[in-house]
Amino acid sequence: LRVNLFAIVSEKSVANLRSDLYKKLISLEIPFFEERRVGELTSRISNDVTQIQGVMSITLAEFVRQVITLVGGIAIIVFTMPRLALTMLLTFPLVVIAAMFFGRFIRKLMRERQDMIAQTNVVVEETMQSVQTVKAFTNEWFELNRYMKQLKEAVDISLKAARYRGAFSSFIILVMFGALFFIMYEAAMLVQAGDMAKNGLVDFVIYTGIIGASIVSLGNFYTTIVSAVGAAERILDILDQDVEIELTPLEPLSPEERFTGHISFRDLKFSYPSRPDIEVLKDINMDIQPGQRVALVGASGAGKSTMIQLLLQFYKHETGNILIDGKDIRDYSILKYRQNFAVVPQEVMLFGGTIRENILYGNPNATEDDIKEAAQKAHALEFIEKFPEGMETIVGERGVKLSGGQRQRIAIARAILNDPAVLLLDEATSALDAESEKVVQEALEGLMENRTSIIIAHRLATIKNVDKIYVLDHGEEVEEGNHEELSAIEGGAYNSLAKLQFDLVS
Repeated sequence: LRVNLFAIVSEKSVANLRSDLYKKLISLEIPFFEERRVGELTSRISNDVTQIQGVMSITLAEFVRQVITLVGGIAIIVFTMPRLALTMLLTFPLVVIAAMFFGRFIRKLMRERQDMIAQTNVVVEETMQSVQTVKAFTNEWFELNRYMKQLKEAVDISLKAARYRGAFSSFIILVMFGALFFIMYEAAMLVQAGDMAKNGLVDFVIYTGIIGASIVSLGNFYTTIVSAVGAAERILDILDQDVEIELTPLEPLSPEERFTGHISFRDLKFSYPSRPDIEVLKDINMDIQPGQRVALVGASGAGKSTMIQLLLQFYKHETGNILIDGKDIRDYSILKYRQNFAVVPQEVMLFGGTIRENILYGNPNATEDDIKEAAQKAHALEFIEKFPEGMETIVGERGVKLSGGQRQRIAIARAILNDPAVLLLDEATSALDAESEKVVQEALEGLMENRTSIIIAHRLATIKNVDKIYVLDHGEEVEEGNHEELSAIEGGAYNSLAKLQFDLVS
């Protein structure tokens, strides 16, 4: 009953801990994830929690039993043989001091061990995610050595912690048996002097043996619990982080909550938290009307993607303002705010499930007809129906079973199903071949219709028909206008790019 009760409590507690930890992780801001690696975070929610589970399910139950035995034994001796009990209790301060001394080192070492295990998970995660690159460069042996190095360091730390645990257990045994022999000698003297009955001596020896065994067991359990504290501290490091949002079930946007799509950037300046001395955006001023198609053009590092990230509130700007429909974006509920957006990135990350699940991610409440209509508009239904499993086709990890063009069209179908007020296209066709680009571009044209769209583009051919183009250079807005206007500025930034790509003759 005792073991079963503790198992129920521990399993439910650990399940709640995993749930709270995952909930916390997905509620944190983007900068948190940029400072940590995926393998480290998965280690926290798996290995660290598992170590705590082991303590809660078995060790804690035994710990409580030994505490009850110890308290009961001491109580009996104190009431029946107070003089000998006092001598025995004098050993307790030594045990407590030793526990504090050894426990501090063991906890520190176990924190380091959990960190090293997290690093081994990082190596596995990176190797599995980049397995084609690993094999292309024949670096299997290199990755194995990298993993073994991290594993060896984790083992070395574990063995060092084990030596501390062994020393602590030996100390406890030495103190307890030394005290036991001394007390038995004193008890024998009392019997010889006639101050204690012989049967009292026998009872005392039995109870003292029970107490000694409990203390030795508690010493072992204590080191195990302290080891788990190291894992718990790493989990608390995450749980103590400030969340970006409070998670609640999503409700469809009401007409009042849906944006018209009027976007304004006013005197916007920005530096990344990790590089505060480098100004990425400098005095950006833009005004995008509802339904307009606007392109951001510039060399890599000009600040185009940063503007998208700020618009999505992945980062918080300190200087200047970003307004949507005349209201500062920081004044909106962030969940309702982001529901108004859809993003089609250059590198589409699909989930490893079915095509249907990936499209449905844009709107989990959509019907089967909605899904097919979105796929049709995205020019994806044709290739989907060619698969034997159709919508139930498994796309594989990150969508590896689909081509680049197919992944892009799935992402577009997902965005169509989302029906956003504002569409963000981050170089959505730059990695595609000419044929795939043509199909994807046609799908994007339909998606951009009657909604505010911001396009990041390197290929100027894809933005010739947009309403306005902003040219960025090292974080500054240097030109604005449509394709014809900017192409006519001899020596201008856009003109130079156009000459390179179109062989434009002035």
